[in-house]
Parts: sequence; C-alpha cells; structure tokens
Amino acid sequence: MSTEHTEHLSDGRAADAAQDWKHWHEQRTETVSAPYGPLALTGTHWLADHADGHLPGIPGRWTETPDAIVLTAGPDTGLTDTGLTDTGLTVDGRPLTGEVRLTADSGPVDAARVAHGRRRLVVMRREGLWAVRDFDPDATARHVFRGIEATAYDTRWTVPGRFTPFGEDRTVTVGNADGKERGLGLDGELSFRLGGVEHTLQVSVEGDGSLWAVFADATSGTSSYRFRFLRPAAPDADGRTAVDFNRALLPPCAFADHFICPFPPPGNTLVTEIAAGERNLRDR
Repeated sequence: MSTEHTEHLSDGRAADAAQDWKHWHEQRTETVSAPYGPLALTGTHWLADHADGHLPGIPGRWTETPDAIVLTAGPDTGLTDTGLTDTGLTVDGRPLTGEVRLTADSGPVDAARVAHGRRRLVVMRREGLWAVRDFDPDATARHVFRGIEATAYDTRWTVPGRFTPFGEDRTVTVGNADGKERGLGLDGELSFRLGGVEHTLQVSVEGDGSLWAVFADATSGTSSYRFRFLRPAAPDADGRTAVDFNRALLPPCAFADHFICPFPPPGNTLVTEIAAGERNLRDR
C-alpha cells in the first residue's frame, strides 16, 4: 500500500503510538473476557416472543407494559421459598418476593438491578420493544476464549479525516446480526485518504461527540470478520479528526451470537483491504 498521502510520524512518536496501541489491545482483551463482558452473554429474550411471561432458563414471570417490565417472583412462577432466599432472583441485592417494575438498565452489566446467582439479567428497550439479556460469568465462550487476533500497529493506517454533518436527521434501514432489519441513525460523512484514494464512511455521532462507523472492506469475511466498527475521536471545530484503522473493533456479535449488531449501511463497504486492527477471534 502506498504511503505517499499517509501522515508520517517521527520514530519517537511512532514508538509511543505503537506502545499506546499495545496497551489498548491488552485492555480490550481484558474487557471482552471480563466476568460480565460480551463473552458472557448467553441470551437476548424479547418479551414479545414470550406472551406467557416465562423466559427460557430464567425464573419469574416477565410481563411488559408501555413504560416498564413487571417482574413477578413467587411459588406460582417456579420459585420455592428456599429458591427465593438461596439461589433465586434478587433485585438491588435483596431477594424478590411479589413484583417489581423495571425500566431499562443504563449502567454497566455488573450493576444491573436483577440477578440470579452470579448471572445478571439486564433489561433493555429497542425500538419500543422490551428484552432481557442474560449474562453468565460461567458461559462456555469465556472459558474457551483464546484472545483477539489483531494486526500490530502500523502508522500507514492512521490518516487525517474530516467530518461533515448532514443537514438533517437521516435514518437508513439495515440488516442486523439477528436476521432482522432495523433503522440506523446517521449524522454525517467522514472523508479520508488511503493510498492515494479518497474514501468516505457514513457515521453516527455518539453522546460524547465521538464518531461511530460500521464498515466492511476487502478483507471482510475472509481474513477479517464480516464487518467491524470504527470509533474516531470527536472532531474539532473544523471537523478534523484522526481515522485510525489500527483500532478497528470487532463488533459485539463476534463474541456472542445474542447481540443484534447492525450491518454496514450502503456506501460503507470499502474496496480497499483494511489489514489492520482487530481481525478475528483467535482459534488457538
């Protein structure tokens, strides 16, 4: 790949950047393999699919209202008195008897209000639908995890970029990893140059001002996972930011089938081979 249009770093800055990347990669590995990281997700249960209120492998009765989930625990929901005090459902650390109204959990998984033993049951809401995610530290995926296959840092993959916001809200319908189509909000376009070729990605703006892109490239589905995420830093007042493919991320659905990651929107499949960043899960 040509480097004529790539930002060059001094030897010292390149060494520092490579060391920063190494720490980032180590931290990512620790994060995904943590007790309540993405490898621990064993199920995403949509309440609309369970009209009787009983979720597979999860005690209690879970029913939805327009603004909350009502969780009921007691003998008639499959829990004995012993189960309630020893291994049954707890809410905010206390055994649940009777019912409780639950809204979506917004914090880290290990702070979810509902637990069942070591498992954390995370309430979520997407596009008006309620679901419960089951995170289990004893999930098989955590125990067989061998690490993330990632390409070592290379200055060629860090280039200047410019963000141009759209003049209006824009939502496109894209496929998701669970086989359903959903809306994906897009806020602008990120342009950059690699190997003398101009590229653009449609991106979303996160709450902290940083950018988020779902992209595929010429390595996707072969030497890399079928698509990946990119999270450039918040642009400055002139829209300038860095596009660093060294930090391309595997999406959560690469770690567990129960995530509903969106596929790249139209225009976000690059013809260039992005042989950088996280590529796949290690198989040995």
